Amino acid sequence: MDIWDKEKRSQVMSRIRSKNTKPEMILRKALFARGFRYRVNDKRLPGTPDIVLPKYKTVIFVHGCFWHGHEGCKHASIPKTNTQFWVEKITTNKKRDKIHTEQLITLGWTVLIVWECDIRHNFKHDLPKLIDNVEAAILRGKSKKISIKIYEERKNEVVLVAEDIVEYNQSPSDTDTENH
Repeated sequence: MDIWDKEKRSQVMSRIRSKNTKPEMILRKALFARGFRYRVNDKRLPGTPDIVLPKYKTVIFVHGCFWHGHEGCKHASIPKTNTQFWVEKITTNKKRDKIHTEQLITLGWTVLIVWECDIRHNFKHDLPKLIDNVEAAILRGKSKKISIKIYEERKNEVVLVAEDIVEYNQSPSDTDTENH
């Protein structure tokens, strides 16, 4: 039995966002701070990815554990009411995710999935480690030449000093563990 009546449940469900969720905003802010520039929810690509990094031909989906059926995650449990509906809904979401991922890979894109539980719980107190893993995945197999802008601060003003091309021998965090 649901704890709310049908109207209240409908009101609660209507407030759940599909874009600009808190985990998405946290990841976007962290990537921007690392110098990554991206597009958001690009409708020209299959699945309308949450984050699109055209320079790296990489897309990132920030999946909610419940809505996308994160296997083995305690935040992805099926509700005890209307169970058949939720099982079908989540199964359909997973099938659609798989189709979109395959389409993007066929188009030559690298697809990364970051789970909500990684941002909100697993790496909550060590978000830089999660961002290191995401950054390594973005840079893996890509050109090792990255444009770096060097800035100098003068009397509370930021002045562009130089713009060089720096060559790296390996991607950052190549030795770190893979994404979850």
